[in-house]
Amino acid sequence: MVDLKGQYDKIQNQVDETIKEVISSTSFIKGVIVRKFEKELAAYLNVKHVISCGNGTDALQVAMMGLDLKPGDEVITVDFTFAATVEVIGLLQLTPILVDVDPLTFNIDIKRLKEAITPKTKAIVPVHLFGQCANMEAIMTIAKKHNLSVIEDTAQAIGADYYFKDGTSKKAGTIGTIGTTSFFPSKNLGAYGDGGALYTNDDDLAFKLRSIVNHGMSKRYHYERLGVNSRLDTLQAAVLRIKLPLLDSYAKARQEVADFYDDAFKNCKKIKTPKRDSFTSHVFHQYTLLVDEKYRDKLHQYLLDNQIPNAIYYPIPLHQQNAYKNFIFDSDKLNVSKKLSKTVLSLPMHTEFEKEQLEYIAENIIDFFKNNI
Repeated sequence: MVDLKGQYDKIQNQVDETIKEVISSTSFIKGVIVRKFEKELAAYLNVKHVISCGNGTDALQVAMMGLDLKPGDEVITVDFTFAATVEVIGLLQLTPILVDVDPLTFNIDIKRLKEAITPKTKAIVPVHLFGQCANMEAIMTIAKKHNLSVIEDTAQAIGADYYFKDGTSKKAGTIGTIGTTSFFPSKNLGAYGDGGALYTNDDDLAFKLRSIVNHGMSKRYHYERLGVNSRLDTLQAAVLRIKLPLLDSYAKARQEVADFYDDAFKNCKKIKTPKRDSFTSHVFHQYTLLVDEKYRDKLHQYLLDNQIPNAIYYPIPLHQQNAYKNFIFDSDKLNVSKKLSKTVLSLPMHTEFEKEQLEYIAENIIDFFKNNI
């Protein structure tokens, strides 16, 4: 699904040298390199503060802790996403309110979001799924009306641009109260281990978040609040500093792959290629097809049989997962998520493709439908 070895080969000398420098320095936790990476990422995103942490899941949890959400507070997010988005809501004894997504973009359905708000609602967590932004202008209007915090889950969309109606733009994760991301190795900006970050333009909130990720310390051995131990180690920051200047070129390479797939499948009636919303760029963390339910699982296996990686993100909606059975969800309002779990199929998507590889993938998919219809 991703070619991390091919990507590493192109930056091997830089990576090897900087890792040696970190090891030689013996500054492995919260070193100067971590602070430099935070500043460089903040400059790229045009946001005042970046607070690095141990992983993307921690980033979501720390964001909710920083907003002082209390047990029983309702947090609205989507049913069709990776478990981490909802997992931290449950861990903090908050109440997850799951809403459906748009059937073509996979991002939060604004109509369903409006319907889900109650007096107990305290925050919205839009997930910028697969690489493009949710409708943040509409979300922020709703949040302002109801005095709600917005935590952007941008683990799959770092580098994506959101275009406002007035012609301005902002990077994914810099529009809401707090943005969060993951540097898991397969992400568009991936480390060589775990890592994550939070973004905000609020000075006081940034101070609080930075304290929470470091045991709640305001200064050494002064604990102002309950915190966690979630820090980006220096080796990961060193790798991310090398990759950050390449992030836009990585996005361009992914977009070119997506363009190839779009063109290759334009006449294939049994699949739909990803819709690209006009108010956002798409950095294609995943290229996700919609496949006729009758054929999805057969195509999935056919591709595996022909040594073509592919994946189903996600095979079971969160409201049907055993881990969340103690929460009350209205399944009848989550029909899109249920349908998507039976029809989505993600193809290989990365920055190191050769044309022959893409042609092989496309030809096999087209041949499958020729032979099965």
